[in-house]
Amino acid sequence: MSVEERLLRYVKIDTQSDPTTGTTPSTEKQFDLAKLLVEELKELGLKDVKLSEHCYVYAHLESNVDKPCKTVGFIAHMDTATEYSGENVNPRVIRKYDGKDIELCEGVFTRVEDFPQMKELVGHDLIVTDGSTLLGADDKAGIAAIMNMVEYYVTHPEEKHGRIAIGFTPDEEIGGGTKFFDYDYFDADFAYTLDGGPINEYTDETFNAASVVAKFQGLSIHPGDAKDRMINACNVAMEFHRLFPEHMRPEHTEGRDGFIHLIKMQGYTDFAQLEYIVRDHDGGKLEEKMALMNRAKDWINETYGSNTCELESSITYRNMKEIIDEHPEVSKIALEAIQEIGLTPMIEPARGGTDGAQLSYNGLPCPNLGTGMGNVHGRYEYCSIQQMEEASQLLRIIIRKTLEE
Repeated sequence: MSVEERLLRYVKIDTQSDPTTGTTPSTEKQFDLAKLLVEELKELGLKDVKLSEHCYVYAHLESNVDKPCKTVGFIAHMDTATEYSGENVNPRVIRKYDGKDIELCEGVFTRVEDFPQMKELVGHDLIVTDGSTLLGADDKAGIAAIMNMVEYYVTHPEEKHGRIAIGFTPDEEIGGGTKFFDYDYFDADFAYTLDGGPINEYTDETFNAASVVAKFQGLSIHPGDAKDRMINACNVAMEFHRLFPEHMRPEHTEGRDGFIHLIKMQGYTDFAQLEYIVRDHDGGKLEEKMALMNRAKDWINETYGSNTCELESSITYRNMKEIIDEHPEVSKIALEAIQEIGLTPMIEPARGGTDGAQLSYNGLPCPNLGTGMGNVHGRYEYCSIQQMEEASQLLRIIIRKTLEE
């Protein structure tokens, strides 16, 4: 089965995660894809395929050489993003893309003016949406590339390789992709997530990430009797938010800029709540942003009363670069592999996170590779079939170089 056939098959299975359920997986429908992948892996002859109760799929392709070598792993996530519907995905293939705007459905266009990177895909075969859903190439393109790699080795037993670990995770899009990851069963020395965009993209750095919930207690009094007595929690919450500089909002940041991002707000006169995500590649700067939020809380409490504002904060994940830098051979292998397929590596810090951040901090060095997908998390999402094929080739080169190391 080609990578194209695999992606077209996988994206039709709705695997959208849900941050509100509090379960793992967050949606039972993620098992639909997990069970299919288990079936496919067993059909390919892998003997130790495992589907956990929390919807993690594991398998290994055993070494066919008689010398000791490290086990390299490859990981992709099964869920799709929450921002746009993943139900009833109806993909379409555009052969030899001409570089012009793409009409997804009546009145809905992927415009080159809005997505200038499309110019680099002229001549590629693209899988796109029908304009009513996301595609789900994030991250089913990664799954397709990994499965294609496995099939290649099974059908080419003459190709030498060491032990290869395979993992497919749920709930990455809502930050839960590694919550119940079985490191002992996966049993790899290092790994790579396939969850990036252009095929020459290599990511060994993520944000440091925190979440903050700000709660505001008001004093609700009939508005006719409110003078000098009412404390409107919604107004206090807005005052709190205005204490953060506009340049720290994500819409004004790029590159290595961090941000404080208000993602949800709700409230009444007597109670209000703001939910934030806080990000920075520099751990010290993340701490500065958290300190700024605490100073804002103190000001609110000095102004309106000591129990008016309460903050609840937690660290979500940390920048994996300091871990990856302790294992330079992991980056060396990947960067040389990208060059071997004739491309110049594009090394950029991710303005987000991957499963690899948590995996790295839990002892499994795990940078991220590209898959050929783009415009993710919405109806303009696409995937280049040629780049998916190159992703599968890239994995085989990494496996060969791991054996040589």
